Amino acid sequence: MSHTLGIRQAQKQKTRQAFLDAALALLEEQSLSSLGLREVTRAVGVAPTAFYRHFRSTADLGVALVDEALGSLHPMVRTTVSTAGDSEERITRAIELIAHHVDAHPAHVRFIARERHGGVQPVREAIQSQLARFAEEVKAELAKDPQAEGWSDDDVLMLAHLYVDQMLITASLFLETLEGSTDERERVAQLATRQMRLISIGRRHWLD
Repeated sequence: MSHTLGIRQAQKQKTRQAFLDAALALLEEQSLSSLGLREVTRAVGVAPTAFYRHFRSTADLGVALVDEALGSLHPMVRTTVSTAGDSEERITRAIELIAHHVDAHPAHVRFIARERHGGVQPVREAIQSQLARFAEEVKAELAKDPQAEGWSDDDVLMLAHLYVDQMLITASLFLETLEGSTDERERVAQLATRQMRLISIGRRHWLD
């Protein structure tokens, strides 16, 4: 019996993932608010009623996509602001990690960039919740740095949000160069480096 249940659970998870993959592919060219349930089920090759065994609505599916796109990134985000190395090494490491992630997961990055301010409220809220969690985790890393001595919790959190926002901006810029030249990607890397340096300079002199 347990073996049969295990097979059924595996099949259910496989079908759920098929819905997520199909939706992500369809969202390459449209927003979630315009995505139809029948579009997704047609792409998966199942009846529309099968959708409701896995998701309550397309908004619920979108929230699951947010978890898939951002849920696994917490270790990477913490690494980008790790106290290891000097300021330039941290910046270089952060930009390399972001560029690599965009190359590996462009559809997820595009989905988050589009839906962060999109028309589906539960998805917007799910993204904001994940970003708030990122900021808290970055804050914890920044607080380990001797430069944070004397800073208030609110100011460290403000700095953390600046870093998280900059990571998103950098990811979006790299996304636009996926089909571009090496020179275009290098220009994005240089711009991102300068922007991160500006944050670092402000950070060093905040208590002056």
